[in-house]
Amino acid sequence: MTANGEEPQIEDLKLADPEEDVVNPWSVSSSSQEGVDYDKLIKRFGSSKIDQELIDRWEKVTGKPAHHLLRRGMFFSHRDVHTILTNYEQGKPFYLYTGRGPSSESMHVGHLIPFIFTKWIQDVFNVPLVIQLTDDEKFLWKDLTVEEATRLAHQNAKDIIAIGFDVNKTFIFSDFTYMGQCPDFYRNISRIQKCVTFNQVKGIFGFGDSDVIGKIAFPAIQAAPSFSTSFPLIFGAAKVPCLIPCAIDQDPYFRMTRDVAPRLGFPKPALLHSTFIPALQGANTKMSASDNNTAIFLTDTPKQIKTKVNKYAFSGGQASVEEHRKLGGDCKVDVAYQYLRYFLEDDERLEQIRQDYTSGALLTGELKKLLIDQLQPIVAAHQEKKSKITDEMVKQFMTPRPLNFVK
Repeated sequence: MTANGEEPQIEDLKLADPEEDVVNPWSVSSSSQEGVDYDKLIKRFGSSKIDQELIDRWEKVTGKPAHHLLRRGMFFSHRDVHTILTNYEQGKPFYLYTGRGPSSESMHVGHLIPFIFTKWIQDVFNVPLVIQLTDDEKFLWKDLTVEEATRLAHQNAKDIIAIGFDVNKTFIFSDFTYMGQCPDFYRNISRIQKCVTFNQVKGIFGFGDSDVIGKIAFPAIQAAPSFSTSFPLIFGAAKVPCLIPCAIDQDPYFRMTRDVAPRLGFPKPALLHSTFIPALQGANTKMSASDNNTAIFLTDTPKQIKTKVNKYAFSGGQASVEEHRKLGGDCKVDVAYQYLRYFLEDDERLEQIRQDYTSGALLTGELKKLLIDQLQPIVAAHQEKKSKITDEMVKQFMTPRPLNFVK
């Protein structure tokens, strides 16, 4: 919200001041070793903090405990989630929408977080889910051919399916393919494009005069799945509200979408924003799919995971064992501890680790081993599940069709 409590208008949706943390769809960085200041980001983006009141209401409405990613603030910001909960209480439908930009052969553990959380929401509310693979975006921004971007989308779809989504409630689509399959999708894209000027899109996304026109047109493509009529086989002509779990760097697309939606007669999409798992080298950057040593990839072997954590994970410990025993470690900057916040579900165990590391009772090497022991089985289990995903299963998920859910 702005200072007067109103949501910013499209003219106000500008990129960050150069002196602030950089958070946009293509770059995330911070000058602080503790990473992005998310409280400042909430103010800058005009979203709302996920507070205990919202978590309590979520648990009351669903009758189930909140996911640890929600309890611990890994999903920290939202737009209009109270409206979604009210609709659910009143028996009104909604659907989920999230996505993935397929820029590499394998996803990394950071990419798992929005999908793990999205699956949990889908299971709790029993709602349909659409997952957009933006192969067109990666073709436009990366040094990829159309064919290679399409192939990577297919490979990433296998990673997503391996998370455990129900084929009867989930539709995965690539932009290159779905654009030709569904005229309604393209019609909504065109409607959005007509509502946003060149100057506005430059202001929101920072496009320059030398950027190709495909980049300037793309934001409408990511916006269109927010409108249920983009999926006529699922929703028909009904205008069903949408909830989007995503990393906070994707928010500019949906601030634009929320400005456009009322003019087109659609409900504004609601959002749940996640923080970033830091790169192994520290919280001032996020993991990169193009730098193998910044992340734990879902194709890494147990040995590779051990080597990466031990060699690259930034430590919040002291320079010597003696100093560490005396002064303790800093969990705010220690990457191994930060990763455990995402992947260790046991709250009591996590708190004990925090206390032990802060007091100096737990050494950096011991903390890293705890993370290695946590990540190795997670990645191995994912690899086992992915090995069973066939091309035919991918085709099932990516075929436009009605979905089974309570309407």
